[in-house]
Amino acid sequence: MASRLPAFLRRRRVLVGLQLAFVAVVLAFLGWALRDVWSDALPRLRDADPAALVAALAVLAAYYCLFVVGWQWILAGFGIRVGYRLALQAEMASMLAKYVPGGVWTPLARIVWLRRAGGVRDTSFVLSSILLEAGLSAVAGILVFAGGLAAVEAVDAPLLPLLAFGFVVGVLLHPRVFTALARALFRRFDAPEPPRLPYRVLVGLLGYYAFTWLVGGTALYLLLRSLDADPGAATIPYLGGAAAVGAIVAVLAVFAPSGLGVREASMYGLMVVVVPAGAALGATVLNRFAITLVEALLLGGGVLGSRLRPSSRL
Repeated sequence: MASRLPAFLRRRRVLVGLQLAFVAVVLAFLGWALRDVWSDALPRLRDADPAALVAALAVLAAYYCLFVVGWQWILAGFGIRVGYRLALQAEMASMLAKYVPGGVWTPLARIVWLRRAGGVRDTSFVLSSILLEAGLSAVAGILVFAGGLAAVEAVDAPLLPLLAFGFVVGVLLHPRVFTALARALFRRFDAPEPPRLPYRVLVGLLGYYAFTWLVGGTALYLLLRSLDADPGAATIPYLGGAAAVGAIVAVLAVFAPSGLGVREASMYGLMVVVVPAGAALGATVLNRFAITLVEALLLGGGVLGSRLRPSSRL
């Protein structure tokens, strides 16, 4: 695909410049489109409840910590055993790498981290685990979102496109289909294809990732509470699904580093139906800062822990 692009688009500086320009245009448009909402959002942000905000950050950190366990589960199914601390470091490094323009740094950071810190050289297996993690998490998030709609009235959500996307991803995750695609991909590099995971493992992972999105929805609910907006605990599945939709959009919007702007637009559009516009905008802004802060703290904590207790396999 890259070889078919014009020569100037294959230059890294041009590609990075275009990505940064795209993000700037999107953010500028959102700022202009929501110019009337800032007058309500800014006072809410200024007077945010510190206790609820700290609680939201703690729950968000728990969400990430639980997410790492799911990745370990997949790696174990491929015969790769890594300690939790190493898996946490690699996962958080890849999360932060999303901000680097280029699109390839998210999986590459995780692969390189495991190789250098843990001696894991089964690159094809690690890449397959990343793809499985992303796909299973996306399908689980769509299911949580669909279930959460029952607690929300009059939501004109793009449910059919989401369900269609989830169905396509589910087909691609089928053990036979996924293994065939992996075989075709890695054959070019003389790399082994990953073993086929049993159905019960995939179903278990799907349920587990659905639970993690409920934890993520709780963090988003607490962010709203910190801004003096309470949509009710019954909306937590919906909020978790909204966070999942935002994450899916961020992955699909490969031209925007970490989905900057497009993720926020989708989450705002879904939250504004359950809370005032100012609270939805404030929570959207807080969510971006919160996920970045928590990812950095978890990575830093993991690295510090490794230096205090050096062991490449812990």
